[in-house]
Amino acid sequence: MVEQFTYDEHPRVEERKKQGVPTVTKTVAALADTPVSRFNRKVGLTITTSVGTMWCAYAFAVLALVSLPAALVSGSPIIIIGWIAQTFLQLVLLPVIIVGQNIQAAASDARAAATYADAGAILDEARKIQAHLGAQDAAIGALLDKTLALEKAIAAAK
Repeated sequence: MVEQFTYDEHPRVEERKKQGVPTVTKTVAALADTPVSRFNRKVGLTITTSVGTMWCAYAFAVLALVSLPAALVSGSPIIIIGWIAQTFLQLVLLPVIIVGQNIQAAASDARAAATYADAGAILDEARKIQAHLGAQDAAIGALLDKTLALEKAIAAAK
């Protein structure tokens, strides 16, 4: 009989089970864990979550509009353009960009979760294929054994 194939699971399968779905939160948690880095992450996250809202963008727009009359009264195109670029755009676009990045991070986490689930399904399908191939190997082995027995019987009859 032909030697049967032995399936050995790839070591990454077990690693994958332990790691779970890769997310932004897990990636941040895997960063250096010192008191200073924890403090910096907490301060950065607090500022980002408070500044990264559309309400903050509206508040910054109102704040920027406070100085608009002074820029217009000056009549200087340089002052007016400076107000637009340095005051209004920078103040308002900062929170809007952070909101967009937060949406993209959430979408990235959703894609990672979907990819993780897809990979799990593919692994399951691969196991089923291995079982199917094992059954076929057994059937082919039985046929080969019968063929060899017939060949021996024919050779003995001659």
